[in-house]
Amino acid sequence: MEHNVDYYVDGVIAGDRRVLSKTITLIESSLAEHRQLARKVIDRLLPRTGDAVRLGITGVPGAGKSTFIESLGSMLTGNGLRVAVLAIDPSSSRSGGSILGDKTRMEKLAVNDRAFIRPSPSGGTLGGVAGKTRETMLVCEAAGYDVIIIETVGVGQSETTVASMVDFFLVLMIAGGGDELQGIKKGVLEVAEAIVINKADGDNIARAELARKEYETALHLLMPYSPNWTVPVLTCSALQMVGVDTVWQTVEQHRQTLTASGELEEKRKSQAQDWFRFLLDDGLRNWFYSDSAVKEEIPLMLQRIAAEQTAPTAAAARLIELLQERSG
Repeated sequence: MEHNVDYYVDGVIAGDRRVLSKTITLIESSLAEHRQLARKVIDRLLPRTGDAVRLGITGVPGAGKSTFIESLGSMLTGNGLRVAVLAIDPSSSRSGGSILGDKTRMEKLAVNDRAFIRPSPSGGTLGGVAGKTRETMLVCEAAGYDVIIIETVGVGQSETTVASMVDFFLVLMIAGGGDELQGIKKGVLEVAEAIVINKADGDNIARAELARKEYETALHLLMPYSPNWTVPVLTCSALQMVGVDTVWQTVEQHRQTLTASGELEEKRKSQAQDWFRFLLDDGLRNWFYSDSAVKEEIPLMLQRIAAEQTAPTAAAARLIELLQERSG
């Protein structure tokens, strides 16, 4: 790990996969000296980022997300593009990590020279994992990858977190019995750039078409997030490679439309500003909780609050005052 900034920067720019992996490991490290080095590396690489298509993919359980990503990735690499797949899974520490899982889920893509698969760091909060995924995305762009696919492996808040760092957010669904909107939150539909119903093959084609119409109806009830884009509902069979090309054409069309209107540039600027605010909040929180006097006072304050000897507002104000006194 003891390399200088030039080692990482030059290796990434040269497309050296080994150095790329080491750079991502550096980004994921929690050691202060590694974080400092990683910041310098990212600053140097930043001018070489921004050209890739940033694609976020989520899906309901059983939607065939891994098969879809492998089929899409294989098609894109077959067309001469380089594809990086990054996963966000804040729960992976509980399942013992997902490195082996990601490689076995996408066997063909894992051995493809034009593809790069990297699971999220195991453990930590969603915010921490997401922050490292953003930096990993930039490093992959600097390494010359044309398409960065960010996949949500966990559930819940991770969908909207991924939507906040990509150009195009794709929600993968399947046709099933009963309410087609079951298993997915309204909030996820509100950030979707497209809904794709997978497994539209064999006896399932008619059900997939019916589901497509139901989703279209549901989307009409939502306020469109963009004045320049109407969210389409598509069907495909990732297993049979039917309709996957249409999905990619939709991603390209969205990029062209939003680039022409200037919306894509504004979206990315807004995302970068949101990331800055998150990092600021995160840094201040870490600084606050790592102060020795604050660490000492918190248990005492919690006891006083439990005993109703002080109000939570007064206790919080006292700790903030304490840190202000110590820092200045």
